[in-house]
Amino acid sequence: MYTITGATGHVGSAAAAELLRRGAPVRTVVRDPARGEAWAARGAEVAVADLGDGAALTAALRGSDGAFVLLPTDETAGDAGHRALADSIAGAVGASGVGHVVVLSSVGADLVEGTGPIRWLHHLERGLRRTGATLSVVRSAHFQEKVEDALPAATTAGVYPVLDDDPDGPVPMVATRDVGELVALSLLAPPQADEVVDLDGPAYSERQVAELLGAALGRHLEVVVVPRDDRVPTLTASGVPEPFAHELVALADAGAQGLLRPRGDRVHRCTTPLEVTLRHVVAAAVDPAPAR
Repeated sequence: MYTITGATGHVGSAAAAELLRRGAPVRTVVRDPARGEAWAARGAEVAVADLGDGAALTAALRGSDGAFVLLPTDETAGDAGHRALADSIAGAVGASGVGHVVVLSSVGADLVEGTGPIRWLHHLERGLRRTGATLSVVRSAHFQEKVEDALPAATTAGVYPVLDDDPDGPVPMVATRDVGELVALSLLAPPQADEVVDLDGPAYSERQVAELLGAALGRHLEVVVVPRDDRVPTLTASGVPEPFAHELVALADAGAQGLLRPRGDRVHRCTTPLEVTLRHVVAAAVDPAPAR
């Protein structure tokens, strides 16, 4: 049995779907029982647990041959909230006795600080290493699906905002479907010892992303580089809580400083081109019900 948390999100759903496609037994963990109905219809077992409920999560993980865990980002939780959630996840892994865990992390999570919200993934990795489970740490590059955050500005104002001084520098971007497939394969063939897998993928500049997104939307998008001093006010004006806006700016700064680099044991190449991901993102935005 393979237990998948975050089964209603991009990576978790892709991992669960790939495992089911391969005929493996799957238990999906959801907070809302209604969100598990679709998985039950596909043949998965469904467990209801909040990641912050250590007892419930322990029960959901118990008896698993392997599990996939991740740390959701909550814009309102702050530093203490994310660290507490990471501790709850690690505590449940240790208490459940699951032998192998695949954890979604990020490049830069080897660093203690200076990476904005990625430091919470560093905290999660450290906690999981104390559980006794064998760890497959999947450190991702930028998700291609990050363009979802830019859709409101793109569709309403025809702009693509960039929180980076260089919109022309290419950076690797991976599709979450590729990440989910790797998670599934890692669960089915666990390593003999802990390993850190860095994800690489096709590289695009922010300007190229804007051009491709504009093509998918059928309109020209103007790339707007937000000045450094205006980034927090711009984010808060769009509804992001100010403390989290500072975290996002710190994350962008870390990327600009070259801190978000692969430093793991091996590199896995993701191959889905951005154009494919954008077609799915735009289709889901236009008609979200069938895309779920």
